[in-house]
Amino acid sequence: MNTNPPTEAVVLDALRQVLDPEIGMNIVELGLIYDVRIAGDEVRVAMTLTTAGCPMGESIRGGAEIALLNLEGVSSAYVELVFDPPWHPGMIAQNAASSSV
Repeated sequence: MNTNPPTEAVVLDALRQVLDPEIGMNIVELGLIYDVRIAGDEVRVAMTLTTAGCPMGESIRGGAEIALLNLEGVSSAYVELVFDPPWHPGMIAQNAASSSV
């Protein structure tokens, strides 16, 4: 079966299902996703956390990988945690910031 690789929009929609449990917002709207790369059936994402010492960091990263692996056309997914640039509240999407207040 020949399936097309997902688009960046499809990848971001899947990542919107992953919540930061301490904040209760999805990782895309929080501004935690820094980069998405799609090469055939492989998806690589660079993301950060709200703090480098986030106790839920590995759980959030793992949830992102599972969300990606559940996409049609994806056979491998890798989510790398990066901390440069550091996250700050100004990175929250404008529409998310106004709806979460």
